[in-house]
Amino acid sequence: MKKVAVVASLVMVLLGALISMAASRDVRLGYLRNDLHHLAAWVAMDKGFFREEGVNVEIAGIFNAGPEEMTAFASRSLDMGYLGVAPSATGLANRSARIRAVALANAEGSSVVVRKDSAIKEVRDLAGKTVAIPGYSSVQDFLLRKALEAAGADPKKVNIIAIKPPEMIVALNAKQIDAFIAWEPHPSKAVTMGIGRVLISSPMIWKDHPCCVVAVDDSFYKENPQVVKSFLKAHIRATAYIKKNPEDALRIGMKYTGMDEATVREAISHIQYHYFAKEDDIKEYVRYLLKFGYVKSMNVDEFAREYLDLKAIKEVVQ
Repeated sequence: MKKVAVVASLVMVLLGALISMAASRDVRLGYLRNDLHHLAAWVAMDKGFFREEGVNVEIAGIFNAGPEEMTAFASRSLDMGYLGVAPSATGLANRSARIRAVALANAEGSSVVVRKDSAIKEVRDLAGKTVAIPGYSSVQDFLLRKALEAAGADPKKVNIIAIKPPEMIVALNAKQIDAFIAWEPHPSKAVTMGIGRVLISSPMIWKDHPCCVVAVDDSFYKENPQVVKSFLKAHIRATAYIKKNPEDALRIGMKYTGMDEATVREAISHIQYHYFAKEDDIKEYVRYLLKFGYVKSMNVDEFAREYLDLKAIKEVVQ
């Protein structure tokens, strides 16, 4: 009887190991270059949270802007990624990629920056000026246009151009552009370098607005629902870690951006780290995409339900 119990115990251990191995799966992950909005991903990697949840993360791409990352999703070279709401929604709406947003990565965290000595004092002063955005249909594109309209300025009278965020500060300093809007830490870096000053930050444009999401390839999700849940467990742990351990989160942010402490500390203070998104907020982004012709006519409510899938994360937190 004792031998039977020992054998049974060994069998259970082996079964547990096999189940663990089956659950462990490589996830090809993408995120944006030097984007502190994606700090949770870096924390999860640095602290081993993905590995502890049985997920083997392979960095399959570090991108300059969300539309670039959506191209990678379209070519099926990514399984999951951190990127903005607007470009991910645009890609799905235009059927260039089949993804779904399964969690929020952050809220807020962008700013419009002008030169330190600029005569531009208000958003409406941007009329007739050249303003750089990270990409058309990006979150920052939306925020800029929203700010201009709120200030009574016609976006058509602003020369809006797309520049990679790492190049924006150089272009501003060289007077090639009059202003830029970017995600953190680029606005804070312009300030700490003594080149720029913040004209308006995103909470002043739209308080608590969602910014970046965790997106997953639709086929990957359907084939690996448990892996997605394990990934989200690590994401939730990382988000909580940022709030509970701000100094270590600061260290990790410096490690992955290569930027100085003053810049990263200032940048993180402007970002809200959350993991739940609201459907109504997604609808507002979609209406903007429709308004400026980035997507074709659609039923906003139906699309928001297709794009935002919180079933997995709700199951994880229960």
